[in-house]
Amino acid sequence: MALQTVKYWLTEHPNIVNFRWSPTQSYASTWFFLFAAVSSYVIAAVSLHILLAVTRRRRGLSLGPIPALHSLAMALISAVIFVGMLLSAAAEIRDTRWLWRRTRTTALQWFLCFPVGTRASGRVFFWSYAFYLSRFLHLFRTFFAVIRRRKLSFFQLINQSSLLCISFLWLEYSQSFQVVAILLTTVSYAVVYGYRFWTAIGLRGACFPLVVNCQAVLLGCLTVCHVGVLCIHLVKRGGCNGIGAWLFNSVLNAVISLLYLKFYVKTRSLSLRKQ
Repeated sequence: MALQTVKYWLTEHPNIVNFRWSPTQSYASTWFFLFAAVSSYVIAAVSLHILLAVTRRRRGLSLGPIPALHSLAMALISAVIFVGMLLSAAAEIRDTRWLWRRTRTTALQWFLCFPVGTRASGRVFFWSYAFYLSRFLHLFRTFFAVIRRRKLSFFQLINQSSLLCISFLWLEYSQSFQVVAILLTTVSYAVVYGYRFWTAIGLRGACFPLVVNCQAVLLGCLTVCHVGVLCIHLVKRGGCNGIGAWLFNSVLNAVISLLYLKFYVKTRSLSLRKQ
């Protein structure tokens, strides 16, 4: 009974089944809003960093329990999106499998490659929209870092801005690859933010850099999936839906991966020097 209730609220609720991405029906769904949000985020973060630098405070400001509560909220939200997307994907496969027989599409191919003509509506895109909105909550971590450590990372600005744009493109162009990307990303976020909450309340952390390693594994998995999308697109008749947006997504993902690789190598070298 409990499982059926969960399935109803996460996959069969009318607002989920009848969801449609539209500038007139969905909040924050216009290009103007996206550009304004990204610009405001960058300007606010840089302005805050300059303001704190001018005050010449050597120590960062304490935010109390706010970062811990934010981590807990993000871990729970990521877990809900993961479960919702997983159950919704299973429901979509169940309801549309009969149609795939005509195009000889398998479940694995659907996860990576939407058929051409797919519209941004239904269960899967509802959770994609939820993931897009959750990206705005991730932006707060930049301000936490600036206030607590007086540190503004160029990588963090680029990473957060790029991921916000990518999640918008997933919906705007019904882009292939987004189902598996959201599943991998949300399960990673649930672990990372859960761990951050764990350590923020004073509990013992891992004996290795868990957050850095989780993010490295995530980028590696996403890269492998990008290769899979390209292979299916070249082989499948008609190709994959939203391949132009996917190409732009791939370029951004490559830039993020290179920046993160540089950051990862720097972090590992510093940790080895301390040993």
